[in-house]
Amino acid sequence: MSAQRQQTIPAEVETPGSRPHPVTGLRGWLLEHRVQPVGPEADESHTTPQPWWKVMCLTGVDYFSTLSYLPGIAAAAAGALSPLATLLIVALTLLGMLPMYRRVAEESPHGQGSVAMLENLLPFWKGKIFVLVLLGFVATSWLITITLSAADATVHLVENPYTPQFLHGHNVLITIVLLLILGAVFLMGFSEAVGVAIPLVAVFLLLNAVIVVEGVIRVISTPAAFSSWTHALTAHGTGFGGIVWPAFLAFPALVLGLSGFETGVSMMPLVAADGKTPQERLASRIRNTRKLLTVAALIMSVYLIATSFVTTVLIPAKEFGPGGEARGRALAYLAHRDLGEVFGTVYDLSSVLILWFAGASAMAGLINIVPRYLPGYGMAPEWGRAVRPVVVVYTAISIVITIAFKADVEAQGGAYATGILAMMVSGAVAVLISSIRRRQWRSAVGFGLLTLVLAYALIDNIIEKPDGLAISALFIGGIVLVSLISRVTRTTELRADKIEFDETARRFLADSLAHDGKLNIIANQRQAGDKAEYDEKETAQRDMNPVPGNADVLFLEIDVIDPSDFSDVLRVTGVEVGGHRILRAESPAVPNAIAAILLALQNATGVRPHAYFEWAEGNPLAHMFRYLILGRGDTAPVVREILRESEDDPKHRPGIHVS
Repeated sequence: MSAQRQQTIPAEVETPGSRPHPVTGLRGWLLEHRVQPVGPEADESHTTPQPWWKVMCLTGVDYFSTLSYLPGIAAAAAGALSPLATLLIVALTLLGMLPMYRRVAEESPHGQGSVAMLENLLPFWKGKIFVLVLLGFVATSWLITITLSAADATVHLVENPYTPQFLHGHNVLITIVLLLILGAVFLMGFSEAVGVAIPLVAVFLLLNAVIVVEGVIRVISTPAAFSSWTHALTAHGTGFGGIVWPAFLAFPALVLGLSGFETGVSMMPLVAADGKTPQERLASRIRNTRKLLTVAALIMSVYLIATSFVTTVLIPAKEFGPGGEARGRALAYLAHRDLGEVFGTVYDLSSVLILWFAGASAMAGLINIVPRYLPGYGMAPEWGRAVRPVVVVYTAISIVITIAFKADVEAQGGAYATGILAMMVSGAVAVLISSIRRRQWRSAVGFGLLTLVLAYALIDNIIEKPDGLAISALFIGGIVLVSLISRVTRTTELRADKIEFDETARRFLADSLAHDGKLNIIANQRQAGDKAEYDEKETAQRDMNPVPGNADVLFLEIDVIDPSDFSDVLRVTGVEVGGHRILRAESPAVPNAIAAILLALQNATGVRPHAYFEWAEGNPLAHMFRYLILGRGDTAPVVREILRESEDDPKHRPGIHVS
């Protein structure tokens, strides 16, 4: 009979009190697509997975779009040494960044990037704050990517000779319109964003190839231009001190062209994968993401070398300086000068479109990575997992940033560089630690050197543009403040993904119901955990609380594992000590776990449980802070409040007795 009664207690109960999101109206449309928690079987239903080469185009609108301005930046920073500085960047790309992010893809395959690899370095709240700081840099780099790219697109649009005169002087308004259109594309869905990215990337790369071929032909046909460049190359000496070292000093300005790697791994959940099991599909997704990273790096490396060479050789040095026609738009300068105004205008239009849509890869990265952390930490509302509401939020923030910086590209450059370089340094540190832990010493040496190079670039950028660090600090402070406020406002949620009962726990519950048809549960904070403790606790509760004399009682104990976590699966196990039957579970917070278990028992059995507590001694405010920080305090009042918020009808709430 006991086995039959046990079958009435399910092994798994969904979170009590959870209500499905509405599927109709504006609210239903906004919450339709949601980013799910990480796991090998995590549902990626917020989007339709795409072949890796299509996702590469979505990351490429950011990565490849840097060709619009990177050759000009290289020439301004290194002069005639620009091609050599570019070679250093290509070597860094193929020998450092590509191996690093291929490893990140393997060890963090759910779109969290290097943040996930560093998440567990520090325990408890230190680890959460550490992640929030990293997310602050992520938000800095990707939000500024969105606004800076749109502002740069506006510059290319306004500087075209065919642009109507009435648009001049309205850069802020034009940039805001571009941001609104970008947000509208993502409100339609990821598939639509990928569909827009593919032709933009294909046309832009084709036009750049035409400029490069034309440029190489001109270099060959005008030997004087090449000889002038070689003369300028050695004007300040030869060898390491005259050529290599100045090029090395200039290369940090070009590291910004490597931003596409982080967005590439952040979009792993969008990459289609084959396989019958979750493990097979995960392995396939890792392989396909590595293909994405490798092909993108090879394409970009070829274009970087070629464009840097032709622009440096064919464009007078003065045009790269302040006020020069090639400043920030070297390839556009060649397109207009050498291929005519019509082709130049077509190139400008292509540049405008890809720079405008460069924010799409950053938007996709933000959508995929931030909701996997903050809602799970309790540091954002649960609707923060939904794609469309966060698109609206990011678009609104981007508009505010654009107005604050007056759509000035150079004013945003420091924050852009600081955020991206900080992300790269964190990635390098993550793979370095991984290599050391695996005792892969050759990899550790290589990634150690990469960490030093990227750290040098970050420090150099901070020294040159300290405002970038200040802006990043504002983003970090904003994320931490909003996260802590959200955590406080969500403290009385049930905070359980689901409740699982093991066989022993189910047997205890079935036997207790068979005894008198009721569930009487004594909450206990375990001390010695021996028979004497449970004897004393049961006697005290029967004396203090209205526990019926012949009632069968069960003990319920919650062990706090990591109070900085927010929610998890509650696994209830049964343990017997000296004839006393105990239900035990581990949770980040005691009151929330007790409330979830009581509601789960009521929903599963149809019997209203009664739980018995002792008043806690001490200052109520101290108990409140202990609960917020350590997950335990004056448990009984908090349990009752959680039950009140979860169940509207008092008659259907589990009974809470305190004495």
